[in-house]
Amino acid sequence: MRRDTAREFGIPNARFEIPAGGGFSLLEVVLVTAIIAVCAAVAIPRYGSATGRYQADLAARRVAADLRQAQSRARMISAACTIAFTPSTNKYQIVNAPSFDGAGGTYTVDLTVPPYKARIVSANFNGATQVAFSGWGLPDTEGTVVIAVGSEERTITLNGQTGQVSIQ
Repeated sequence: MRRDTAREFGIPNARFEIPAGGGFSLLEVVLVTAIIAVCAAVAIPRYGSATGRYQADLAARRVAADLRQAQSRARMISAACTIAFTPSTNKYQIVNAPSFDGAGGTYTVDLTVPPYKARIVSANFNGATQVAFSGWGLPDTEGTVVIAVGSEERTITLNGQTGQVSIQ
C-alpha cells in the first residue's frame, strides 16, 4: 500500500508500509547467523562420527568379503589358498592370487587408502596372522581380525569348523 493511501484513510501509524531502505536490519542478520552457527555446531560432530562408522563398516565388509573370496578360490582351484594380514602396514593379501585390477602381481588390499582409511588393530588365527583354506574351503584354524577407524572398531570372526565369516 502506498504511504499517502494510508494517510487518506486516517491511519496515523501504518505498520504495513514498506520502509524506504527495504533491507534487513543488523539484528535480523545477526540472529540468522547465530541460528546457522548453532545448527552447524550440532551437525558437524554427528557427521564426523557417522563417517567413521561408515568407513569402519565398509572396511570390515571388505575384509569379510575377501576371506570368503579366498575360501571360494580354494574350492575353485581345489588347492589351499592363504590370506595373510600385516597389521604393521595395514595391508593384507591373498597369496598367489592374481590382482583383480589386471595390473599384475598379487591381490593386495591397503586399508589406509580411501574409501576405508582404516587400520588393522590385530589379526589372530591361533597366534598367526594368516589363515589357509583347504581345497574344500575349510580354514585350518579359527580367528579374528580387528579393524578400526578412529574410535570405531569392528571384529571379523572366522569360524574354524564351518568357515563362516561374521562381523561384530
